[in-house]
Amino acid sequence: MPSVTLSDYYCGDEEIRFSHFRIPRQLITHPRFKPLSADAKLLYGMLLNRMSLSAKNGWRDNTGRVYIYFTVNEVCKAIGCGRNKAMRLLAELDTSKGIGLIERVKQGQGKPDRIFVKRITVQENTEAPGQGPATPTSPADFPTSRGRKNRLQGVGKIDVLRFQEQTQIILIKTKLILSILINPSIPLPPAQNKR
Repeated sequence: MPSVTLSDYYCGDEEIRFSHFRIPRQLITHPRFKPLSADAKLLYGMLLNRMSLSAKNGWRDNTGRVYIYFTVNEVCKAIGCGRNKAMRLLAELDTSKGIGLIERVKQGQGKPDRIFVKRITVQENTEAPGQGPATPTSPADFPTSRGRKNRLQGVGKIDVLRFQEQTQIILIKTKLILSILINPSIPLPPAQNKR
């Protein structure tokens, strides 16, 4: 295993050299996912990462859905935990016992489960003010024994647009700061008086 050392601070876009796990922002910010443990959120990011490899390898079921194999032992090694905790984390993410971010399908004696990782969808709230939620139309819409719905709830389109606008502002400010740090001879724009 390669050695890892900690060095000085970031001074530019050096972070591009590293590989990262992508964890959807909704897992952290949306109230629907607040009950999930931090380890379960990290595991979901790892499962998402494995999806690209499975797609390249053509691991699809007969309906075209991509699946992965991620055994309990692999979870133990990846998270650094025991077997019981690994099984609890998978159950926390699972459709049948948990929040519904993955669906595990048993393959038979001695074979690992196929895991279908579900996508978190950001969707507009189409419910009219003053009206209750729509009538359930599929089994996923009905509450589970724990009183939660299996259907993933998205955040509004306005939230996404606001986030994109804030991200653009931060990106522009970061580029400006970096250009000043790299070339301090560039004159700063004149300050605008706010009245």
